[in-house]
This record gives sequence, structure tokens and C-alpha cells, in this order.
Amino acid sequence: MLCCMPGVAFVPALLVSWSSAAFIISYVIAVLAGHVEPLVPYISDTGTKPPESGVFGFMINISALLAAITMYIRYLLIEKQNESSHFVRSSCNMFTLCIGLMGCTGMGIVATFQELAVPSVHDIGALVAFGSGVVYITLQSIISYKSCPRWNTYFVCHIRMAISVISCIAFIPMIVFASKISMTKIDWTPGEKDYTYHFMSAICEWTVAFGFIFFFLTFIRDFQGFSLRISTEIHED
Repeated sequence: MLCCMPGVAFVPALLVSWSSAAFIISYVIAVLAGHVEPLVPYISDTGTKPPESGVFGFMINISALLAAITMYIRYLLIEKQNESSHFVRSSCNMFTLCIGLMGCTGMGIVATFQELAVPSVHDIGALVAFGSGVVYITLQSIISYKSCPRWNTYFVCHIRMAISVISCIAFIPMIVFASKISMTKIDWTPGEKDYTYHFMSAICEWTVAFGFIFFFLTFIRDFQGFSLRISTEIHED
């Protein structure tokens, strides 16, 4: 079904489907194995111990690659639209792409360095991934408004901005509550020390993560009318 989509719409569709599956599959395996409590664990908690750690690491790395490809195509799409409309500076478009790629790098760090094995590196990767991701979708929302009404509808722009605002609002308490947790563990139970901070931070983390997924879902329509062509030139001496 993905291959039958017009243009390159299958790329964000694959990103959304794969990333959602990565979160859900890792969560289900971790819960069934008894490694985490079912009630709102951290996303990273569901990919810390084997066998779910292998699934989590593999699938999140693929998600990071798909996200990078999606962001690059989005960059090319805006550059092409900008040739006739001139609604955004090319430098701004490039800056947005760089921020997005930083987020993808952070995702790769999170997937590679497990939470309990190298917590400091893992936390830095998570901060870069979520922080850069929030900035990226906010900048993309602003660019979307600038491209109206020729390249986007105001309805889609409102949806993107709403997702961006919710993600920004959730990102701040996610960091604040996480900073108040005094221990690194994955098997949290209600009533123990710092559980409330963990619970609130985890809710915010899932909100931001699925905010990214829903945001990329809005790219599918834009990508339907855009196709990539690879041209080769042969020079003879």
C-alpha cells in the first residue's frame, strides 16, 4: 500500500508506521517480560534489557534514518516551491534541516547507548533528540504558514502549529520532572520515592514523541505531488 502512494508520500508514511511500531513492540515485549510496569514507563525503559533492547535499538536507528530522509525531502520540496513563491529564505530552510538532522543524530545515540549502560550519553542523546525535534517542528510550522495559501491550507497549518505548541508545552515539564529524579532505574512502582516525578515526566515524553509522529503524518499530503529524479550525465573526452 505504501508503494502505491503518489510521489514520495510513502516516505513519511513509512516513518510514521515504523516509529509507531518501534514504540509499541518494544513496550509490549518489555511489559510481557516483566522488565517494566505497564503504567507509563519511559520510552527508553522499554528498550533497556534484552530481548527488547535489540528490537528497540534496531528499529529506532531505522526510524532516525527515515526521519533524516523525510527531512531532506522536505527541504528539497520547500526549495522547489520557493523558486516561484519566495516565501522563505533558503538559509532558514537549511537551518531548519540542520536542526532536524541533529535530532536524528540524538535518536541514534539513544538507540545505541542503553539507559542503564551509559546513562550520561543516553540522556544527552535524548535531550538533543527531543529538543531539536521540538525546534524543528516549530520552525516547519512557521514555514508552513509562510507558504499559505498557495502551497498549504490554513487548516493544515493550524494542526501543525497546535502539535508544535503541545509538544513544546510537554517538553519543558518533561525536563523539569526528570531532573528531580535522584536515581536511574526502569522498574518503577507506585508509592516509591520519586515515582510521581517519573510518572509525570514519562507522560510528557510520550506526548512529545507521538507529537512528532502526528506532525510527520501531515507531510504525507505535501509529498504526494513531489517526486525525485536521479539524472546521470556521461561526458566524453
